[in-house]
Amino acid sequence: MDETSENEKSLGGNRWKVVPVNERIIESISQKYQLPYLVARVLYLRGIREEEISNYICPKLQTLLPDPSCLKDMDKASSRIADSIEKKEKIAIIGDYDVDGATSSSVLRLYLESVGINPLIHIPDREEGYGPSKMAIDEFAAQGVDLVITTDCGTTAFETFEYAKEKKMPIIVLDHHEAEVKLPDVYALVNPKRLDETCEVEYLKYMAAVGVVFITIVGINRELRRRGFFGSNNPEPNLLQWLDLVALGTVCDVVPLKGLNRAFVKQGLKVMSLRNNLGIRALADKSGINEAPTAFHLGYVLGPRINACGRVGDSGLGNKLLCMKDETQAQILAEKLDEFNRQRKEIENYVLLNAIEMLEGTPQNYPIAFVAGHDWHQGVIGIVAGKLKERYNLPSFVMSIEADEVKGSARSIPEVDLGALIISAKEQGLLTKGGGHTMAAGFSLNEDKIEAFKEFVGEYVSNKIGKEAIVPIIDIDGELELSGATLDLAEKLEMLEPYGSGNAEPKILLHRVRINKASIIGSGHVKCFLGSDSGGSVKAIAFRVADNDMGQAMLNAKGEIFDVVGVLRKDSWQGRNSVQFIIEDIKRC
Repeated sequence: MDETSENEKSLGGNRWKVVPVNERIIESISQKYQLPYLVARVLYLRGIREEEISNYICPKLQTLLPDPSCLKDMDKASSRIADSIEKKEKIAIIGDYDVDGATSSSVLRLYLESVGINPLIHIPDREEGYGPSKMAIDEFAAQGVDLVITTDCGTTAFETFEYAKEKKMPIIVLDHHEAEVKLPDVYALVNPKRLDETCEVEYLKYMAAVGVVFITIVGINRELRRRGFFGSNNPEPNLLQWLDLVALGTVCDVVPLKGLNRAFVKQGLKVMSLRNNLGIRALADKSGINEAPTAFHLGYVLGPRINACGRVGDSGLGNKLLCMKDETQAQILAEKLDEFNRQRKEIENYVLLNAIEMLEGTPQNYPIAFVAGHDWHQGVIGIVAGKLKERYNLPSFVMSIEADEVKGSARSIPEVDLGALIISAKEQGLLTKGGGHTMAAGFSLNEDKIEAFKEFVGEYVSNKIGKEAIVPIIDIDGELELSGATLDLAEKLEMLEPYGSGNAEPKILLHRVRINKASIIGSGHVKCFLGSDSGGSVKAIAFRVADNDMGQAMLNAKGEIFDVVGVLRKDSWQGRNSVQFIIEDIKRC
């Protein structure tokens, strides 16, 4: 691809970029590991050094799992929880209402149950708000709880934990959210993102909360073993049995699939394929998954259904389903989650259309998508923010104005760190609560602060990216003639799975193809066949494009020649293996 074509916008409104590579290194990788050129090229572009390739293709926990003690407060937390287990104390868990929260609280709960403790579980609903609350502390105090453990929350819960200290209730925090310089006054706080963390294992900072919890139970188990806790009456649990939950939370929290996270997902998918978790099995059956699960199934099929209970239903159902011991009850809960997910889609579509109408009906002063509505269900504002970000390629902030406060959710582009933005807004008194990651955040504020917050966000983002929206760039991993898009190559590309954040599915450019027999199917998808003068034909599909320039060009192609970018996948429909190309963008040649 020449430089001129790189600077031209595609029919999808993007610019394409083919990154230059060191051909000598790629040839060396290809020969040493007996890999196709394209697979070797992707490994090179992902920054995988030759000596790391075996670990990347076959990531193993025994190689990548560090000594838990490397994390600050881990030994303190492990020892205190082991004390509670030995003394049969009453333990309570506070989780979060998303998938990472559900899986985090479930892994800890299942481990504690395996060593004789039946913990109390508190998953706040969205009315109560994210994280630990005084209400939860009061409930636990009334029930005689001896120890509270928070999962996927708690790093910035200063006020609640001061209240817990007054109640003389010890707190252990297991979290992964961005931390401030000051930490809450708790018994132990395990979080790889602590600013005073000295652990040199860099990829631990990428973990979802469920990964932090898993490393913690490794530490607790080791401590109990050292104390001689396990024996004929107390068999030692197999911790690997919960890797399916670790994989689910890791994929759904969209953390980079690097290092240990990659091993969690790769090995967790193998555990999930055994179908031993009754809740996951029931949900997979209800969702129509009839093949070995992949990261796609976790992120786009199972995850949204578990998330839906926290968005429009009962926030605690995710934890209940994932810990279910009764098959019939698991099926009933899976039905409920599926219905909640259907309701969530309807509500989400209503809010999204309202938000688009607001944004496109009013001149915008800043390069942000910033909207608020009085009747918007707060359970879907995060999804709507994500869709606005995709539509406009701008940091997006969506708020639901409630009677007592405004609750908001934000999604970002790589150039703007939301975690830092939210912390800065809190420091300036614009927000009452808030926290999150680089790309996603949640926050609360008073209604009279909305305009001031908008100005702050607008100036903050403008300073980072300028006043104009950035034209999105598609980084192309490799180029092929159509004849090279074979089933064998698609199967070799599967070696690079699991795909997700930090390891995107390889984008492939097919040169000079014709779009034949294009037609609309489903909700605005366009299916077709790709053909070439040099021979070959590949079935293809582009999702949700029928009403835009790209879809119309495909439907009216009539012999035109295009360059096409997308991903090559094996298609195993009805047990017959073939190859399919998922089109993401096109350009007229």
